[in-house]
Formats: sequence, structure tokens, C-alpha cells
Amino acid sequence: MAENTNTEKEEKKSVSFIEQKVIDDLAAGTNGGRLQTRFPPEPNGYLHIGHAKAIAIDFGLAKKYGGECNLRFDDTNPQKEDTEYIESIENDIKWLGYEWHNVYYASDYFQELWDFAVWLIQKGRAYVDEQSSEVIAKQKGTTTSSGTNSPYRDRPVEENLRLFNFMNSGECQPGTMVLRAKLDMAHPNMLFRDPLIYRVLNIPHLRTGNKWNAYPMYDFTHGQSDYLEGVTHSWCTLEFVEHRPLYDIFVKWMREWAEATGNEKLLSYSINSTSTTYSFLSVTLRHC
Repeated sequence: MAENTNTEKEEKKSVSFIEQKVIDDLAAGTNGGRLQTRFPPEPNGYLHIGHAKAIAIDFGLAKKYGGECNLRFDDTNPQKEDTEYIESIENDIKWLGYEWHNVYYASDYFQELWDFAVWLIQKGRAYVDEQSSEVIAKQKGTTTSSGTNSPYRDRPVEENLRLFNFMNSGECQPGTMVLRAKLDMAHPNMLFRDPLIYRVLNIPHLRTGNKWNAYPMYDFTHGQSDYLEGVTHSWCTLEFVEHRPLYDIFVKWMREWAEATGNEKLLSYSINSTSTTYSFLSVTLRHC
């Protein structure tokens, strides 16, 4: 009997801090007692061993604790994406013994993301920059020095709206205009220094065809997609730790947009929008 008790204690101690957080959240009724994760690969290549670890955590914990895990393809870059990769990823997940609850695509939310970006422009939180990528990169400064504001940072809202629409017209040349979030050019996290949130590609998309010529950047899509899907627990690898503040502020702004527009559909997601973020790499687990 004593031996069984010790075994149970050892099993409890072996639970990772990520799994322990899931246990604690469910016990506390966080997010209404829901557990929803997602595996969000970009369909621009084949999966590798690192993806297998992410799959085991995302799908495995959802399955173990009665939640659901969705498969979402972050298809924001039509230059590199192909249905071959989509099919390969789906087959690999099945081969590993997992099943997704739903299949989603970031492109499912292109209209919401566009409307959200328009609202940001109207609120003075985004602007169209006409500088080259090289100049923009140079103006961001360094880890030890502040960046320099773009000369287009304070252009009028009406002009930004007109140019943003032009970016999606098919007449705007790639590389001549980008939409940037107006954050903080002196922020110690350089990703916060007015990041690009839309760029012009003028390339048809696998799923949306020729509807879009301007596409959202990954950092402007990832968190909002989690929000729109009601993800409760979001995990990332160590390489994305510095991106997390952008994730948080864009989700915060999307909630504000939902409240400002009175969009009942968007507001319904807010009760499920609290994400618990952790990062993992190899066998080392760290808190973001």
C-alpha cells in the first residue's frame, strides 16, 4: 500500500510545468473549464522532429484532459505555400496517431484582419510607410540605441486609408508600401519598433484566389487567429519568445476593436481569449 502511494507521488512529480498549468486551470474553471489548443504550421515545407514534439504537446494534452486541438495552417505567404505541404502535414499528424477537431486556415480570417487593420489606421495606431525595406531596417536602430521615426509615421488618417486600399488594388508594386503598427521606436524589444503588419505581394492565394494582393504578416495574424478560434492555451518554441509581446498587444487591440464595433460575434470570443503561453525546445521547458 505504501509502495503504491509512493508511486502515485512520483507520477505527480513527473508532470511537466506545462501540463501542471493545464491541470490547475481546469481545476480553477479558467476559461469556463475549457481546454482548446492548436497546432499552427505554415504550409511551406515538410514537418521535422521539432514539429513532432509540438504535435505531441498540443494534441496530447488536449486529448488527455478532454479538450480539443485544432489544426490551423498559417497560410499568409502564398509565395511559398503548396497543397502538397498541406496534405503531407495532415498525413504526418495522422501517422503520429492524432486527430484534429477542426481544420482552420489563417486565410479564413483575412477579411477580419483587414477590417481590424483599417480600424487601427482610423485610431492612429497604424500607418502606410513608403520607404524601402533597407531604410526601414536601418531606422530601427540597434539593441543599444533607439530607432528613428519614419517620415510617414504621422501622415493623416485619410491618406493612410487611401494608400492602404491602394496596396490591395493590384496596382501597387511589391516593396513600395507596407503597413506598420505605430508602437515604440525606442522599445528595448526591437520587434516592437513599428513592426510591419501588411505587405504587398500581388500573388494569387491557394484558397482566396485573386481577392487579396496585400497580405498580413505572421505576427499580425497568429494571435488574432487564436483569439478568433477561442484558443485557451497557446504554446511556442523559444525562438518566438520575443514575439510574444506583439501577440499580446495585437490581441488586446482586437478585443478593443470588438468592443468599439459592438460586433457580437467578435465579443463572444473574448471570454475564451486568455492564453497561457509557454515555450519548449528539445527536452527543456521554459516559461515565456
